[in-house]
Amino acid sequence: MMRKIFSKHSVENFEAPNLVQVQLDSYRWFLDHGLKELLKDVSPVDDWTGKELKLSFLDFKLDEPKYKERVALEKNITYEAPLKVKVGLENKRTGQYREQELFLADFPLMTPRGTFIINGVERVVISQLIRSPGALFSLSKSSRFKRYFGAKLIPARGAWLEFETEYNGVISVRIDRKRKVPATAILRAFGVTTDDEIKKHFIDVDTDENTKFILATILSDPSSNENEGLIEVYKRIRPGDPATPDNAKAMIHNMFFNPARYDLSKVGRFRMNKRFNEEINIEDPALRVLRAQDIINILR
Repeated sequence: MMRKIFSKHSVENFEAPNLVQVQLDSYRWFLDHGLKELLKDVSPVDDWTGKELKLSFLDFKLDEPKYKERVALEKNITYEAPLKVKVGLENKRTGQYREQELFLADFPLMTPRGTFIINGVERVVISQLIRSPGALFSLSKSSRFKRYFGAKLIPARGAWLEFETEYNGVISVRIDRKRKVPATAILRAFGVTTDDEIKKHFIDVDTDENTKFILATILSDPSSNENEGLIEVYKRIRPGDPATPDNAKAMIHNMFFNPARYDLSKVGRFRMNKRFNEEINIEDPALRVLRAQDIINILR
């Protein structure tokens, strides 16, 4: 039977692409770069006092797989290899330092077909789409004349901040979907303390004659200085716990200023730079934490 081709282009030499190459490349990147970055993000690990011990992840390696692919399929086991890390432990009091290789976990391996063998069953892992870190803005209308604004600040690691305007013009913030707190209380907790200082940052944008958002928020804010702002935020996040300026400040610092607990990521800081016309170094983890200026930029 003679084959007839009606296409204008020749398809005789067409080579089908490797349809699993994306999976293979992604897994290879994770082994070569992603895993190293992940360990770097959590290193070093201090004891709870921060004064006794410090554990640092120095390097890692994958040993040979325990079983071949065929054996894993036949025996209903996982195709995996031991992941070992080289760690350094420092005693801060004595200055003693020791390095050792430790077993961390059994690490699933990808087959040349782009699949994993889990308990003897061959499976394909589909990448999940997630929201990119950074600031997202929204606008909704409840009537012809009333508009409500909202924003979300999404980090790669740490607490989300959700901003929203109320019917009376008050701007409130939810921290990790906890109870609302006036946005000005957050600013005071971050060091923008007085009413005049807060107003100065928004005098050129809060110009609506019908609704003065910043003034309405200040009037609804029970706090009037940094300590009161810290306590107000603390009470919303940990209701029922005794609130003092010291423990509130420690909580805020640990939640938003500690790179191990809060990280916008390179992508998040890059997007913030683009949106707000800034040039902050995205490589420095200390500059990827939350700043008072970030909150001011979002509110503006």
